[in-house]
Amino acid sequence: MFENTPFIIAELSGNHDQNFELAKSMIRAAAEAGVDAIKLQTYTPDTMTLDVRHGEFMVSESDSLWHGTNLYDLYAKASTPWEWHKPLFDYAESLGLVAFSSPFDLSAVAFLESLDVPLYKIASFEMTDIPLIQAVAKTGKPIIMSTGMASFEEIEEAIAAIRAIGDNPLTLLKCTSTYPAKIDDSNLLTMADLAKRTGCTVGLSDHTQGIGAAVAATALGATVIEKHFVLDREAGGVDAAFSIEPSEMKVLVETCRSAKAALGKVTYGGSEAEQKAKKYRRSIYITQDLPAGTVLSDQHLKIIRPSLGLAPKHWSEVMGRTLSSDVQKGQPLFWELLD
Repeated sequence: MFENTPFIIAELSGNHDQNFELAKSMIRAAAEAGVDAIKLQTYTPDTMTLDVRHGEFMVSESDSLWHGTNLYDLYAKASTPWEWHKPLFDYAESLGLVAFSSPFDLSAVAFLESLDVPLYKIASFEMTDIPLIQAVAKTGKPIIMSTGMASFEEIEEAIAAIRAIGDNPLTLLKCTSTYPAKIDDSNLLTMADLAKRTGCTVGLSDHTQGIGAAVAATALGATVIEKHFVLDREAGGVDAAFSIEPSEMKVLVETCRSAKAALGKVTYGGSEAEQKAKKYRRSIYITQDLPAGTVLSDQHLKIIRPSLGLAPKHWSEVMGRTLSSDVQKGQPLFWELLD
């Protein structure tokens, strides 16, 4: 599904602060950091919620980054203007990046289809929106879907909705839907179980601070890593607290690529590059000049480096054997030298 694995996505979210030039600068910085893709979010406040300013339409959790904020105002601030999508996608593609988005309602799917996006992302909070998932499936395009707080039954329902329509390539992302997420809430071992039980490729949508979870996920087989991105955390941005800066993204990309390369394949006996090093294993050597007929003891032999003589496992077999010819100190012991 992806040319590079892990396929590393910089999520712009609303960190552009409604500034088009800042959004372009973020894309350029993401490309310079080495990511494979940038992702937007396609919604308006009206496609997300109602303009109601009390009760459940207010963020009430005291530990939330957005405590006390009205949902409608939050989504208005965080949204990416739809008229920006094409120029931002075109700019990203000119820099060699894949550019796509997360739609949040059916109108967003129709809009993104008009721009011919190459794939879709289903956000974790939309995993139970079966009509949205069905609309995305009908495009026939690859789907990346964050599982977030979904139960396995809900994940099965979402997959079934896709499979009832088509065979879209599907990647499921382990995701902890808290912002920022605690590193010990990552539960990355779930990825392997998710892959085994669904047959889908898996990855990580990472809301933790830092790069540790992303690197660990790569080592555990993640094919996709998604990370929120910001030019400068101190300058703010709706998701800045759990987003990484360009220098950190560059380290993430390089370290994840190294982690992937380190996985290699199942192999024993050393790599091709290690073969020359076998010379410096130990073997049995003669420690002094000895005449033919000498009955060998541990006074005459030593297990040392390099490995040009008999292997150490033959030590007990050569004890008490007789030399068939004269030997010199520093000569490796061979069967041919023994009667």
